[in-house]
Amino acid sequence: MKIGLMGGTFDPIHNGHLVLAEQVRTRFQMDKIIFIPAGNPPHKDSMASKEHRYKMTQLAIEDNEFFELSRIELDQDNKTYTIDTVLKLREMYGDETEVYFITGADMILDLPTWKKFDELVHLCKFIGSTRPGVEDKELSDQINALVKDYKADITITQVPALAISSTDIRRRVKYNLSIRYLLPKSAEDYIYEHKLYIDERKVL
Repeated sequence: MKIGLMGGTFDPIHNGHLVLAEQVRTRFQMDKIIFIPAGNPPHKDSMASKEHRYKMTQLAIEDNEFFELSRIELDQDNKTYTIDTVLKLREMYGDETEVYFITGADMILDLPTWKKFDELVHLCKFIGSTRPGVEDKELSDQINALVKDYKADITITQVPALAISSTDIRRRVKYNLSIRYLLPKSAEDYIYEHKLYIDERKVL
């Protein structure tokens, strides 16, 4: 079995995440993609609560039979680390399962700073996503170094929809701008129903 892990704060989830997951699933012939909303990520803080982020992700992926949602990180009180998540999932699915961790290409640069990265590279493969036409020598050099020094398995894939960002969606909501077509309508409706990201409406 091949599974892809889509980790992130999903604050909110958007069409870039969904396009990436589907492109990776088909390109690498994976059996499923597991979306894992971060509970208490060490690298960033979230704006919406855990439960709001979970529900938006649930609504966004419900029409794809190959997408699943996991609470494995949400239900932890402490900081959550990728190494711990991957170890738990490996325990659940068995050592024969191929595990791919899907992340933004920019995060590939930070991989050596991740907890127990030297162990993590032997537990899963990495797929980094970037926009078409982006040539990044620093990224290429980093990947070559990680492959050489850690025997890491890293693939870069290009996804056009990655120009969409959660940060921009939150900004648009705050300034009363349209977010239509940037994320699934179910997630958009949820944001407005629960008045997420408004933080006192402002105008440009």
